[in-house]
Amino acid sequence: MSKVLIIGAGGVGNVVVKKCAREPEVFSEILLASRTKSKCDKIAQETGSDHVKTAQVDADNASEVSALIREFQPEMVINVALPYQDLPIMDACLETGVHYLDTANYEPKDVAKFEYSWQWAYKDKFEKAGIMALLGCGFDPGVTGIFTAYALKHHFDEIHYLDIVDCNAGDHGKAFATNFNPEINIREITQKGKYYHNGQWVEIEPMSVHQPIDYPGIGPKESYLLYHEELESLVKNIPTIKRARFWMTFGQSYITHLQVLQNVGMTSIEPIQFKGVDIVPLEFLKALLPEPSSLGENYSGETSIGCQIKGIKDGKERTYFIWNNCKHQDAWNDVQGQGIAYTTGVPAMLGAKMMLTGKWMKPGVWNVEDFDPDPFLAELGHYGLPWHEKVDAKLAFNDYE
Repeated sequence: MSKVLIIGAGGVGNVVVKKCAREPEVFSEILLASRTKSKCDKIAQETGSDHVKTAQVDADNASEVSALIREFQPEMVINVALPYQDLPIMDACLETGVHYLDTANYEPKDVAKFEYSWQWAYKDKFEKAGIMALLGCGFDPGVTGIFTAYALKHHFDEIHYLDIVDCNAGDHGKAFATNFNPEINIREITQKGKYYHNGQWVEIEPMSVHQPIDYPGIGPKESYLLYHEELESLVKNIPTIKRARFWMTFGQSYITHLQVLQNVGMTSIEPIQFKGVDIVPLEFLKALLPEPSSLGENYSGETSIGCQIKGIKDGKERTYFIWNNCKHQDAWNDVQGQGIAYTTGVPAMLGAKMMLTGKWMKPGVWNVEDFDPDPFLAELGHYGLPWHEKVDAKLAFNDYE
């Protein structure tokens, strides 16, 4: 039984808190904190548990987070705040000697650059402090890395090609909305794409490479090559990989809205003067868009996220596909959330459980594929995200050299 501090009260925070509250034998006391305490209070009330408390905290301020940790004395911090708050929260965990978990890698607020280097640099400090940091334990990154580690452990001697494929075939009924924080979502999509090929990173123009991919239970959907952070850790931790790519679906209406917003400068992160005040256009746009956590109730359809892999087993070529489909309405019925938040929040809770029960625990800074995938995947379906696999699968696309 352990006390846990959860920072962030958006859509993912809602899922993590409600899932943790149902596991009191692991998470004996929960403190949910964010900049806006009223959001925390609403989530806490909805859990129906008297073991969930709330607090206000500015996650940009490491000393403020440290003070809250000292007051509550948790065993670990689950960070589901914004990616540019990762380092202050990690600093607070180091200062107070508690474990750390997040779902997305650090990104500077003023530069659209996703990279693990800043967090990996904490490895020696966390080892010396005798505490653990688990990075990127959502779905992608997160379960996709665990899927890949599972494939390597059970089905391959060497993985050569990895394609992570992510489809949201849901409909929320809005003209334009993002499924998670608009600042992060739009920055991710509008930066240049990148993939790994023969030891080098190949950069492409945003959204310039795309093709239809046939998703299980959904069918063909146009999918765009993006850069995603798990590629960086997977090619480092699985050095036999020759090529690694990440694909995500977008509807034409979404693409059109995004292009217009880009053309008029609304996706920029460079401050501009407006009536004598500096404003960041993307932050202003965020204020105009629907809150991602508000999309769930009327969301229909489902997501499909998986790993398409080709490599060698016993000297022979093998193909393999492992995936999860998640219905938005099932997520709403379970935790009053939408599927994108659900597929991120459930793995975050389960990763924390792996740490607190000692199944994944060693001092330092680690990615999910550094650990045994079996105990995690043995429980993932129980918490609402069943997974499936096909060995010698017919690949959704087959452009391997």
